Amino acid sequence: MAYTCVVLVKQVPDTANITGKAMKDDGTVNRAALPAIFNPEDLNALEMALQVKDQHGGKVVVLTMGPPRAADVLREALYRGADQVILLTDRKTAGSDTLATSYALKCAVEHIGQLGGDPDLVFCGRQAIDGDTAQVGPQVAEKLGLPQITYAESIESLQEREIIVKRALALGTETVKCTLPCLLTVVGSANQPRPPSARRMMAYKRSAIPQE
Repeated sequence: MAYTCVVLVKQVPDTANITGKAMKDDGTVNRAALPAIFNPEDLNALEMALQVKDQHGGKVVVLTMGPPRAADVLREALYRGADQVILLTDRKTAGSDTLATSYALKCAVEHIGQLGGDPDLVFCGRQAIDGDTAQVGPQVAEKLGLPQITYAESIESLQEREIIVKRALALGTETVKCTLPCLLTVVGSANQPRPPSARRMMAYKRSAIPQE
């Protein structure tokens, strides 16, 4: 059975390179002063989705919300194997908290379903390194009315409409079973993300996001 996977990703400031200009006077992050990178655990989420496609077929759609330059992480997702990418950008969403962000992403995921069939699996990283809230994934699942599996480390089994996932917890692991569709938040120990493909880099290096 082939599966449609949607991966929620984020472009974040590289918090490993903090300088004295990292914060604005109002206490918010000065994103322009830091290099922008692909949120690390979102790369693990993307890799898990790509592995599902490799093993079962289907497609991987990558979605991000952010300013126009966030298209850089979408281009990188194409380099790594994504089939389709979507940038959700609007000045009105600047500075959104997790509640607003999850609502916008929920609407975008529903729109993806209207265009090409409802997603079977929604993946996202456990948390983003710029906020460390770990709230967006669970909030998106709640708004979509989907069951969720947090702290996903590996997919033990995926057959028809049932998935078995191993969760990485502070004091050990837990194996849970869930029916599809569902949302998974993925931890950094889940896998080793594949490198960008040189062939795909040549094919997509000049890709542009259509404006709607």
